[in-house]
Amino acid sequence: MKSKTKTKKTSPAKIRKSARPAAAARPDTTFAVASALTQAGTPLQFDELAVRVGATTPPKRKRLEAQLAGLLHAGEIVKNRRDEYCQRERLTLTIGTVSGHRDGHGFVHPDDRSAPIILTYRQMREVMHGDRVAVRVSGVDHRGRPEGTVVEVLERGTSEIVGRLYDELGISFVVPDNPRIGHRVLVPRERLGDAHAGQVVLVKVIEQPSKTAQPLGHVVRVLGEHAAPGMETEIAIHSHGLPFEFPVEAVAQAEDYGHAVSTAAKRGREDLREVGLVTIDGEDARDFDDAVWCEAVRGGWRLIVAIADVASYVSSGSALDQEAQHRGTSVYFPNRVLPMLPEALSNGLCSLNPKVDRLCLCCEMRVNAQGKVTRSRFFEGLMSSKARLTYTKVAAWLANPNAAADPDVVANGATLRNLHDLFLALHAARLQRGALEFDAPELKVRFDTDGRISAFVEQPRNDAHRLIEECMISANVEAAKFLRKHKIPALYRVHGRPDEERLEKLREFLRGFAIELPRDRELEPQDLNAVLQGIVGNEEAHLIQTVVIRSMQQASYQPENIGHFGLALAEYAHFTSPIRRYPDLLVHRGIRHVLRGGDVSSFEYNPVRMAELGQQTSFTERRADEATRDAMSWLKCQYMQDKIGEEFDALVTGVVDFGLFVQAKGLQIDGLLHVSALGSDYFSRDKSGYRLVGARSGRVFRLGDHLRVRLINVIIDERKIDFELAEARSTQQMVRGPWQRRRGKR
Repeated sequence: MKSKTKTKKTSPAKIRKSARPAAAARPDTTFAVASALTQAGTPLQFDELAVRVGATTPPKRKRLEAQLAGLLHAGEIVKNRRDEYCQRERLTLTIGTVSGHRDGHGFVHPDDRSAPIILTYRQMREVMHGDRVAVRVSGVDHRGRPEGTVVEVLERGTSEIVGRLYDELGISFVVPDNPRIGHRVLVPRERLGDAHAGQVVLVKVIEQPSKTAQPLGHVVRVLGEHAAPGMETEIAIHSHGLPFEFPVEAVAQAEDYGHAVSTAAKRGREDLREVGLVTIDGEDARDFDDAVWCEAVRGGWRLIVAIADVASYVSSGSALDQEAQHRGTSVYFPNRVLPMLPEALSNGLCSLNPKVDRLCLCCEMRVNAQGKVTRSRFFEGLMSSKARLTYTKVAAWLANPNAAADPDVVANGATLRNLHDLFLALHAARLQRGALEFDAPELKVRFDTDGRISAFVEQPRNDAHRLIEECMISANVEAAKFLRKHKIPALYRVHGRPDEERLEKLREFLRGFAIELPRDRELEPQDLNAVLQGIVGNEEAHLIQTVVIRSMQQASYQPENIGHFGLALAEYAHFTSPIRRYPDLLVHRGIRHVLRGGDVSSFEYNPVRMAELGQQTSFTERRADEATRDAMSWLKCQYMQDKIGEEFDALVTGVVDFGLFVQAKGLQIDGLLHVSALGSDYFSRDKSGYRLVGARSGRVFRLGDHLRVRLINVIIDERKIDFELAEARSTQQMVRGPWQRRRGKR
């Protein structure tokens, strides 16, 4: 029976002005310029080049200037120091992006993904982190790595810098918070505004660095006092260039949809409002992408994963779409969220809030008793979530259904029980295929009423987390299969096999814990998962999980499907979070296109465009991760600042020539135990790379050792924490990890 809205029944912030992106050079312009330079045989000044390509009128010359700027940015041509345009291939140059290092040197990462080129401290004087440059390989360094000389800066990557303002001997300068930027930005007195020394400020770079001069800037905004609550987030946002203001047009578009789903939008959809769909999220979640429902059927289960239909509101090419693409992802700081979409959508019409009508894109699956999806279908739906449940309450009810529980949890108990039974089957299938399982606890930050950090709390994962994860993975797999079947260009979530160099380092590391990886065949996910399963419950589990993760390649988005090594899946895409991830929105558009009768020939995206979007969204994901990691590092230093002299139980997580890196247990706070704090001896790293050995005493410190340490120093600006060995603990009291103890007995 259809509803009055003609749906099909299915049984149970701130605002900123928008900026127009620079136009890329047209292919015909590229050909004309290349031909002119080839025919000339020498570099050309602008006027000479303009004549050769026929740009003889002021409008044509203006267009040529813009097109040449695009070619310079792309590295197709290069401008030399005499302001002449040159063919790049004639100069044997490498085009790439500068990545600064905190020690003063840097690297150029070539566009063609060849080996990075080292830039010495001297070469880094005239460039900054993020600049696009043309370099010439001039030799090799002492480690045999290619070393380069900067020939041309093609594009400056840094126009604004956040940092702390200093005043020394009447000279004002800003020390960038980003350790990858080694320059001090000089600020003339008349450019300080109301800022004063000690404050954190945002400066606009008005003169870029050169071989003989530091960059100049002027203060455009005072972010606040150095230790003010929330300063870590402000610094991270500006240091990483995160968009934090929505364009006027995007906000207006979002608000124009109103607060309720329109009658017209409901037409033609399958009506799921009587189906017991529920959302299960963390207590602090504000946007709800996904809802689930499950029933037991003959031979298995019927599962519906309903995802917010963001594509119905964010049309391709709109102001909303352009801003969502620009942001790429929502960014979640401990005390603030930068959403991908304006709040009217992210927390409103697109969020599957309880007991209100919402548009959704659904994946219905039949799963057999062995946890295998035997068939699936996608459809556009209309739903009303029955309840907003939390991981904590659902896990507590699953553990003890007879205990006093939240009324909403009890009311949806049948669905939760079916979901849990389904989860057990899906999890068994996961273990059988060998997918990696990382069950490290999530670190949560608690703030007091003044917005200052009060505590770090480790929040372990429970069956409610795992239940939702398995449902989402299943839907993501089916989405990837659906798009592949219909030959629709899409972004797959890919995770390549670890390279041999990283695997060899991992083998050496695990050998220190008496764990061996196979060498007589190609490593499979099952091999690494066996390691992870074997350490469950051990104190070193978090350390080993971290090192295994670091040995992996970074997952990314691309139109070429190479599978997902970590999940042991041949096909995988992100479908379940379109409110907060742009790749998911693209997947939704592909599925909707097919559901509405389209095919590959009429789809608006081609593989080339998808490849560009894959690079863009992979970058925005990394940018968000780095920003949140920086903010968390600041908070950890701030938390430890008033604990100088206190002692902590710690785990050795790294061994280097100058000491040990340790992590305070239960806090996930890392710091350095310098060799000078290990005792009166000369310590050196042995051949394994995972032990420091005292030359006189023979005392050994190993990766994975448990130590008692005392906090001696915290430097917030540098995100550095220093420990020393607690004197109360003698060498005999040092506790070895279980593998070292077993090996010692043998």
